[in-house]
Amino acid sequence: MEIKVNSTGNEPTAETYAQDVAPQESWLVRRGLLLEAGPRRILATGSFINMIGGGMWMTAAALFYTRSVGLSVAQVGLGMGIGAVIGLLAGIPVGKLADRRGPREVYLLTLVAQALGMAAMVLVHSFWLFVTVICLTELASSASKSSRAPLVRGFSGKDPVRFRAYMRSAVNLAGALGATVTALMVEVDTRAAYDFLVLANAVSFLLAGVVVLRLPSLPPVKPPAKVQGPRNALRDYPFLVFTLLDGLMSFNGKVLSFALPLWIVIHTHAPHWLVGATVVINTGMVVVFQVKASKNVDSPPAAARFWRRSGWSFLAGMILISLTSGMPGWLAALVILVGCVVFTIGELWQAAGAFELRYSLAPAHAQGQYTGVSLFGSSLSGVAAPSILGYLCVTWGAPGWWVTGAMLVAVGLAVPPVVQWSQRLRPATVD
Repeated sequence: MEIKVNSTGNEPTAETYAQDVAPQESWLVRRGLLLEAGPRRILATGSFINMIGGGMWMTAAALFYTRSVGLSVAQVGLGMGIGAVIGLLAGIPVGKLADRRGPREVYLLTLVAQALGMAAMVLVHSFWLFVTVICLTELASSASKSSRAPLVRGFSGKDPVRFRAYMRSAVNLAGALGATVTALMVEVDTRAAYDFLVLANAVSFLLAGVVVLRLPSLPPVKPPAKVQGPRNALRDYPFLVFTLLDGLMSFNGKVLSFALPLWIVIHTHAPHWLVGATVVINTGMVVVFQVKASKNVDSPPAAARFWRRSGWSFLAGMILISLTSGMPGWLAALVILVGCVVFTIGELWQAAGAFELRYSLAPAHAQGQYTGVSLFGSSLSGVAAPSILGYLCVTWGAPGWWVTGAMLVAVGLAVPPVVQWSQRLRPATVD
């Protein structure tokens, strides 16, 4: 397939590929349920397959480590923390390699590495072997995210935020399907059942790689002759500040998945089935509404406004949840469900803004490198969030929910001036 570039001669566009292969649009395409034939659909399909395996593994990982391998909860937490920190070492160098050599080939190698690392998990029977394998899998995961970013940028087309929103909806649906399979295996609760989930995730990486092979090779984006602003992500101070804020805002991802289940079980009279119901509501809203929520995010200032709005929605949802301690069970359940909906609206807005900012604040020729840097914020947040939210929202109680919500509001308010700072240093027209 012939590679075409845009009018600047720098960056390939997804539309040029799609024009070569797109057939007459089907009803599913016209309704927005399926992407048009071409690289966008291929990339989304690979991600969907990969996330089915990921959904199986994320739901079963803690049970595999404790019930099958025999590790304590403290050992699992320590090992996963070490792996998360070590994994960050791969993001920047692999991202640079993808920027310079072409992302498709590098991304394929990282998928193979992830498959091998995950398959090795079935050999784990001790703590230090667990730490070794988890470090390898985290290194491969970080490398994969960094090398994938230039692919998403290169094939995202005229409406990149909408494409990324579609991708998020698709992978959330895939994760839910994977979690359903895990529920069946957990009922079996044997080493063989858990090994099946491990190997199924490993196979999903290979199948995703087979799909990605259908993508045309994407040449590196040449940097402009005169680069305005920082030449290195580690010297791009506005982006580093945004990475810090992004990490803090990423705490929202653990509120419904970690803090809320513990709050329901320990502090309320609500039925325990509500834990699963909130997950279903959150996932369903993301699948159905993420694309619509991203409709008007077409510039960094617009994305910053969505972040500011999301902080207030997070706070409102968390205040509602915090009021349920001591309520009758049925009333607590109703208020928690409303709080979950309000909180998820904030999540939709925050994700829509993040799609735009994580790409537009980085130059087109250095997407991999900048993604490697951005992983520091979200990954360290993932390590720290359970402990911090456990203390604030579960141990401290209602005031902790308010403090956490106030922090998210403060982060949302801080993003617009950081975006303005970044645009002064690097005008949007440079790339």
